[in-house]
Amino acid sequence: MKPLSQKDQVIQALRDEGGYATFKRLNEILDFSTWKTKTPEASVRRIVQESEQIYRIRPGLWALKELRDEVFNKLELKEGDSKSEEKFTHGYYQGLLVEIGKFYKRKTYIPAQDKSRLFLGQQLETITDTTEIPIFTYDYILRKAKTVDVIWFNERNLPSDFYEVEHTTNIKNSLTKYFELQDFFANFYIVADKKRKEEFEDKLHVSMFNPIEKRVKFIDYDRVVGMYESLKIVDTIKW
Repeated sequence: MKPLSQKDQVIQALRDEGGYATFKRLNEILDFSTWKTKTPEASVRRIVQESEQIYRIRPGLWALKELRDEVFNKLELKEGDSKSEEKFTHGYYQGLLVEIGKFYKRKTYIPAQDKSRLFLGQQLETITDTTEIPIFTYDYILRKAKTVDVIWFNERNLPSDFYEVEHTTNIKNSLTKYFELQDFFANFYIVADKKRKEEFEDKLHVSMFNPIEKRVKFIDYDRVVGMYESLKIVDTIKW
Protein backbone atom coordinates (compact mmCIF):
# COMPACT_ATOMS: atom_id res chain seq x y z
CA MET A 1 0.00 0.00 0.00
CA LYS A 2 1.36 3.39 -1.01
CA PRO A 3 2.13 5.56 2.02
CA LEU A 4 0.13 8.75 2.47
CA SER A 5 1.71 11.96 1.29
CA GLN A 6 2.49 14.65 3.86
CA LYS A 7 -0.55 16.61 2.72
CA ASP A 8 -2.82 13.56 3.03
CA GLN A 9 -1.46 12.87 6.51
CA VAL A 10 -2.35 16.42 7.58
CA ILE A 11 -5.84 16.07 6.09
CA GLN A 12 -6.34 12.71 7.82
CA ALA A 13 -5.17 14.20 11.12
CA LEU A 14 -7.78 16.94 10.76
CA ARG A 15 -10.46 14.32 10.09
CA ASP A 16 -9.37 12.35 13.15
CA GLU A 17 -9.70 15.51 15.25
CA GLY A 18 -13.27 16.05 14.10
CA GLY A 19 -12.52 18.27 11.14
CA TYR A 20 -10.48 21.00 12.83
CA ALA A 21 -7.34 21.46 14.93
CA THR A 22 -4.85 24.08 16.00
CA PHE A 23 -1.46 24.14 14.31
CA LYS A 24 0.01 23.16 17.69
CA ARG A 25 -2.28 20.14 17.95
CA LEU A 26 -1.39 18.96 14.44
CA ASN A 27 2.28 19.03 15.34
CA GLU A 28 1.55 16.97 18.45
CA ILE A 29 -0.39 14.18 16.71
CA LEU A 30 1.36 13.83 13.35
CA ASP A 31 4.03 11.15 12.99
CA PHE A 32 7.00 12.91 11.44
CA SER A 33 9.27 9.84 11.38
CA THR A 34 8.88 9.38 7.62
CA TRP A 35 8.83 13.01 6.56
CA LYS A 36 12.56 13.26 5.79
CA THR A 37 12.80 16.91 6.75
CA LYS A 38 14.50 18.72 9.59
CA THR A 39 11.63 21.19 9.85
CA PRO A 40 8.35 19.21 9.72
CA GLU A 41 6.46 21.98 11.53
CA ALA A 42 7.32 24.33 8.66
CA SER A 43 6.00 21.75 6.21
CA VAL A 44 2.72 21.48 8.14
CA ARG A 45 2.37 25.26 8.14
CA ARG A 46 2.93 25.38 4.38
CA ILE A 47 0.39 22.59 3.79
CA VAL A 48 -2.42 24.18 5.81
CA GLN A 49 -1.79 27.58 4.25
CA GLU A 50 -1.63 26.35 0.64
CA SER A 51 -4.06 23.41 0.49
CA GLU A 52 -7.37 24.13 -1.23
CA GLN A 53 -8.97 21.52 1.04
CA ILE A 54 -8.10 23.39 4.24
CA TYR A 55 -9.18 26.82 5.47
CA ARG A 56 -8.33 29.04 8.41
CA ILE A 57 -11.04 29.64 11.00
CA ARG A 58 -8.88 31.92 13.13
CA PRO A 59 -5.11 32.45 13.40
CA GLY A 60 -3.62 29.09 14.39
CA LEU A 61 -6.89 27.19 13.88
CA TRP A 62 -7.48 25.16 10.71
CA ALA A 63 -10.33 23.04 9.35
CA LEU A 64 -11.38 20.88 6.40
CA LYS A 65 -13.66 22.47 3.84
CA GLU A 66 -15.49 19.17 3.35
CA LEU A 67 -16.60 19.27 7.01
CA ARG A 68 -17.25 23.01 7.20
CA ASP A 69 -20.88 22.81 8.34
CA GLU A 70 -20.13 20.11 10.91
CA VAL A 71 -17.17 22.07 12.30
CA PHE A 72 -19.13 25.32 12.58
CA ASN A 73 -21.91 23.46 14.36
CA LYS A 74 -19.45 21.96 16.88
CA LEU A 75 -17.91 25.34 17.54
CA GLU A 76 -21.31 27.07 17.74
CA LEU A 77 -20.05 29.50 15.14
CA LYS A 78 -22.30 31.13 12.56
CA GLU A 79 -20.35 32.81 9.81
CA GLY A 80 -21.58 36.32 9.13
CA ASP A 81 -23.36 36.53 12.49
CA SER A 82 -21.50 39.23 14.41
CA LYS A 83 -22.67 38.08 17.86
CA SER A 84 -21.70 34.48 17.18
CA GLU A 85 -18.30 35.47 15.80
CA GLU A 86 -17.66 37.82 18.74
CA LYS A 87 -18.50 35.07 21.25
CA PHE A 88 -16.36 32.49 19.46
CA THR A 89 -13.37 34.80 19.03
CA HIS A 90 -13.52 35.96 22.63
CA GLY A 91 -13.64 32.38 23.93
CA TYR A 92 -10.86 31.28 21.58
CA TYR A 93 -8.36 33.84 22.84
CA GLN A 94 -9.44 33.42 26.45
CA GLY A 95 -8.73 29.71 26.04
CA LEU A 96 -5.31 30.29 24.51
CA LEU A 97 -4.38 32.61 27.40
CA VAL A 98 -5.57 30.03 29.92
CA GLU A 99 -3.47 27.31 28.27
CA ILE A 100 -0.40 29.55 28.21
CA GLY A 101 -0.89 30.42 31.88
CA LYS A 102 -1.19 26.77 32.86
CA PHE A 103 2.03 25.99 30.99
CA TYR A 104 3.77 28.57 33.18
CA LYS A 105 2.23 26.96 36.27
CA ARG A 106 -0.06 29.88 37.00
CA LYS A 107 -3.48 29.39 38.53
CA THR A 108 -5.90 30.55 35.85
CA TYR A 109 -9.18 32.39 36.35
CA ILE A 110 -12.04 33.40 34.07
CA PRO A 111 -15.25 35.14 35.16
CA ALA A 112 -18.13 32.84 36.10
CA GLN A 113 -20.30 34.41 33.40
CA ASP A 114 -17.83 33.16 30.77
CA LYS A 115 -17.61 29.55 31.95
CA SER A 116 -19.92 28.24 29.21
CA ARG A 117 -18.02 29.95 26.40
CA LEU A 118 -16.40 27.45 24.06
CA PHE A 119 -12.71 26.94 23.40
CA LEU A 120 -12.16 24.39 20.64
CA GLY A 121 -15.44 22.68 21.46
CA GLN A 122 -14.89 22.62 25.24
CA GLN A 123 -16.49 24.89 27.79
CA LEU A 124 -13.89 27.25 29.23
CA GLU A 125 -14.62 26.13 32.78
CA THR A 126 -13.31 22.64 31.92
CA ILE A 127 -9.82 23.92 31.10
CA THR A 128 -9.61 26.78 33.63
CA ASP A 129 -8.47 26.32 37.22
CA THR A 130 -11.23 28.43 38.72
CA THR A 131 -14.16 30.73 38.09
CA GLU A 132 -14.12 31.74 41.78
CA ILE A 133 -11.65 34.55 42.21
CA PRO A 134 -9.25 34.29 45.18
CA ILE A 135 -9.95 36.88 47.86
CA PHE A 136 -6.77 38.93 47.49
CA THR A 137 -8.05 42.45 48.23
CA TYR A 138 -10.95 44.61 49.38
CA ASP A 139 -14.42 43.77 48.07
CA TYR A 140 -14.84 46.99 46.11
CA ILE A 141 -11.61 46.33 44.18
CA LEU A 142 -12.35 42.64 43.84
CA ARG A 143 -15.60 43.49 42.07
CA LYS A 144 -13.53 45.11 39.31
CA ALA A 145 -11.06 42.24 39.13
CA LYS A 146 -13.83 39.64 38.84
CA THR A 147 -14.80 40.96 35.43
CA VAL A 148 -11.33 40.71 33.86
CA ASP A 149 -11.35 38.13 31.05
CA VAL A 150 -8.33 36.11 32.21
CA ILE A 151 -6.20 36.43 35.33
CA TRP A 152 -3.09 34.46 36.23
CA PHE A 153 -2.35 33.96 39.92
CA ASN A 154 1.01 33.03 41.42
CA GLU A 155 1.70 30.40 44.04
CA ARG A 156 0.63 32.84 46.79
CA ASN A 157 -2.79 33.34 45.16
CA LEU A 158 -1.92 36.90 44.21
CA PRO A 159 -2.54 38.18 40.68
CA SER A 160 0.50 38.31 38.40
CA ASP A 161 -1.12 39.01 35.02
CA PHE A 162 -4.42 40.51 33.88
CA TYR A 163 -5.73 40.05 30.33
CA GLU A 164 -8.66 41.76 28.66
CA VAL A 165 -9.71 40.46 25.22
CA GLU A 166 -11.08 43.36 23.20
CA HIS A 167 -12.61 42.17 19.94
CA THR A 168 -15.20 44.90 19.42
CA THR A 169 -15.85 46.27 22.92
CA ASN A 170 -14.60 49.59 24.28
CA ILE A 171 -10.93 49.47 25.29
CA LYS A 172 -11.46 52.36 27.69
CA ASN A 173 -13.56 50.12 29.95
CA SER A 174 -10.64 47.72 30.37
CA LEU A 175 -8.19 50.54 31.05
CA THR A 176 -10.53 51.80 33.77
CA LYS A 177 -10.40 48.38 35.44
CA TYR A 178 -6.60 48.42 35.30
CA PHE A 179 -6.55 51.90 36.79
CA GLU A 180 -8.41 50.53 39.81
CA LEU A 181 -5.95 47.60 40.05
CA GLN A 182 -2.77 49.65 39.69
CA ASP A 183 -1.57 49.08 43.25
CA PHE A 184 -0.86 45.41 42.59
CA PHE A 185 2.53 44.23 41.37
CA ALA A 186 1.06 42.71 38.21
CA ASN A 187 1.17 42.99 34.44
CA PHE A 188 -1.73 44.46 32.48
CA TYR A 189 -2.52 43.47 28.90
CA ILE A 190 -5.03 44.39 26.22
CA VAL A 191 -5.44 41.59 23.66
CA ALA A 192 -6.95 42.58 20.33
CA ASP A 193 -6.61 42.60 16.57
CA LYS A 194 -3.53 44.55 15.50
CA LYS A 195 -5.83 47.00 13.72
CA ARG A 196 -6.91 48.28 17.14
CA LYS A 197 -3.44 49.20 18.38
CA GLU A 198 -3.74 52.84 17.34
CA GLU A 199 -7.09 53.05 19.12
CA PHE A 200 -5.45 51.50 22.20
CA GLU A 201 -2.68 54.10 22.14
CA ASP A 202 -5.18 56.94 21.80
CA LYS A 203 -7.25 55.72 24.75
CA LEU A 204 -4.23 54.98 26.96
CA HIS A 205 -2.42 58.28 26.51
CA VAL A 206 -4.92 60.55 28.17
CA SER A 207 -4.27 62.26 31.48
CA MET A 208 -6.55 60.07 33.60
CA PHE A 209 -4.49 56.98 32.72
CA ASN A 210 -1.06 58.55 33.37
CA PRO A 211 -0.45 56.31 36.41
CA ILE A 212 -0.74 53.14 34.32
CA GLU A 213 0.25 54.15 30.79
CA LYS A 214 3.72 52.57 31.07
CA ARG A 215 2.36 49.38 32.58
CA VAL A 216 -0.35 48.38 30.11
CA LYS A 217 0.82 46.48 27.03
CA PHE A 218 -0.96 45.72 23.78
CA ILE A 219 -0.77 42.16 22.46
CA ASP A 220 -2.21 41.39 19.07
CA TYR A 221 -3.95 38.10 18.31
CA ASP A 222 -1.06 36.75 16.23
CA ARG A 223 1.37 37.13 19.13
CA VAL A 224 -0.94 35.18 21.43
CA VAL A 225 -1.20 32.39 18.86
CA GLY A 226 2.56 32.43 18.31
CA MET A 227 3.23 32.05 22.02
CA TYR A 228 0.70 29.22 22.28
CA GLU A 229 2.26 27.39 19.36
CA SER A 230 5.76 27.63 20.82
CA LEU A 231 4.96 26.48 24.36
CA LYS A 232 7.10 23.36 24.09
CA ILE A 233 10.25 25.26 23.24
CA VAL A 234 10.12 28.42 25.35
CA ASP A 235 11.24 28.77 28.95
CA THR A 236 10.10 32.30 29.79
CA ILE A 237 7.25 34.38 28.50
CA LYS A 238 8.19 37.53 26.59
CA TRP A 239 5.26 39.54 25.33
